[in-house]
Amino acid sequence: MPVLEVILGLIGWLCLYKLFGCIFSQRGPEWNCRLVTLSHGVIIVLLTAYVIFIDGPWPLTHAGTENTELQTFALAVCLGYFLFDLGWCVCYRTEGPVMMAHHAASIVGILLALSMGVSGCETCGVIFGSELTNPLLQTRWILRQVGLYDSLLGDAVDLLFIFLFATVRVGVGTAMFYCEITSPRTTLIMKIGGVVMYVLAWVFMVDIARFGYKKSRGKYKKWQENQKLKKENSKQKLDGLSDGSKEGINHEKS
Repeated sequence: MPVLEVILGLIGWLCLYKLFGCIFSQRGPEWNCRLVTLSHGVIIVLLTAYVIFIDGPWPLTHAGTENTELQTFALAVCLGYFLFDLGWCVCYRTEGPVMMAHHAASIVGILLALSMGVSGCETCGVIFGSELTNPLLQTRWILRQVGLYDSLLGDAVDLLFIFLFATVRVGVGTAMFYCEITSPRTTLIMKIGGVVMYVLAWVFMVDIARFGYKKSRGKYKKWQENQKLKKENSKQKLDGLSDGSKEGINHEKS
């Protein structure tokens, strides 16, 4: 296992966290950690996208094959981040049991792929699908902090997040899960890890569906209230014009 690459990755994410702490000294630790998470999301999505779509091999057809050098590098960078983030979450106690379980499962899965030297192909695919929506999640949190979440931009971020999570992480993730389970090359322990990650994805999907339903329902109620308010204002204007016409007629008669 490339222990040195993992250690250097961990040190790199720690240094980036400290750098953000110096730049945004007026902000709290969570702000800096979220920026590190956002940076990791963008970097690892681009890296794993290159691994999957350009360097290869294709994870849907080559699950369980030996790791390439680039796959190993991507996994080491990602593992370094997850070790940093898990340590931060334990220190500040900001995440619930489901997210902690996701972090633990991700660390174990990457460790297994690196130590055994196989299944880096589908592991990079899982990381790509999992981290694709992460920058949007961090953007949503940042928009809340700066007071821009209740806007068209906030709605667009939420809508894109839900769409990508449902189509990529659950939709494409189901196809990848099937390929991993049915692949004769994939080891049993990696298949068990795939089951754990797939179940966690559906747990998150249920929570996201509830959030989407509540937000859309709230938006619809707000729209109904606005329409009702517009009708009342229009009625008041019409009544005012009607009263003004009556006063004009009475004035002419007098």
